[in-house]
Amino acid sequence: MTQKQMRKNTIDAEEIKLFAESSAKWWDESGPFAPLHKMTPVRMAFLREELGDVKGLSVLDIGCGGGLIAEPLTRLGARVTGIDADETAIAVAAQHAQNTGLSINYIHGAAEDLVAKGKSFDVVLALEVIEHVNDPVDFVSLCAALVKPGGKIVFSTLNRTWKSYLIGILMAERVVQWVPHGTHDWKKFIKPSELAALCAREHLHVCSAKGLAFNPLGGTFYVAPHDLDVNYFLVTRKPSAR
Repeated sequence: MTQKQMRKNTIDAEEIKLFAESSAKWWDESGPFAPLHKMTPVRMAFLREELGDVKGLSVLDIGCGGGLIAEPLTRLGARVTGIDADETAIAVAAQHAQNTGLSINYIHGAAEDLVAKGKSFDVVLALEVIEHVNDPVDFVSLCAALVKPGGKIVFSTLNRTWKSYLIGILMAERVVQWVPHGTHDWKKFIKPSELAALCAREHLHVCSAKGLAFNPLGGTFYVAPHDLDVNYFLVTRKPSAR
């Protein structure tokens, strides 16, 4: 590990403070995390398609929150570690897993803590996280360090477009108030081309990029292969060791 890696700190304390104000309500399906609950079935379907059978795989869920993705992955047989800088979220996630009889390794901390310990995983998930860190360059580098050769990293985030500003901020935060005001900073949204370039710097191969769109009539999310204007997935693979 280089000294540069040791100094990396991707946590944005103000972002964590904002999320912590609502963390006790992670499993309230009509609460501040309602959009993520609505996304969960679609995100899980996407992960199953991209990852295949996860039984026995070690999976790291960075920014796991209350465990909305960690729990269904565990039910599918994955060995899941969830890490989050929000201590309240981790406590809520651990209690919910205990209540449902699931064994999940939850850690209060950051990705750089695991890199410092030399940890690595078959799959690394960074879902709705990179737009909240203080340095996306370092964050992608940490993700690359945490995935095993031949393993996959799945990112999901918000594109920086006028459409994402209208829907992700004006509509979601100020009109329908789906999420608390100030949850997102449009300037921190990252374009697919920018994220792909950061991945290329770490020698990660982009496997697929697909959008996650919202149907206002049905009130549901769906995977949109050609519409990456608002939310999108980017799946990458680390080259296998020679």
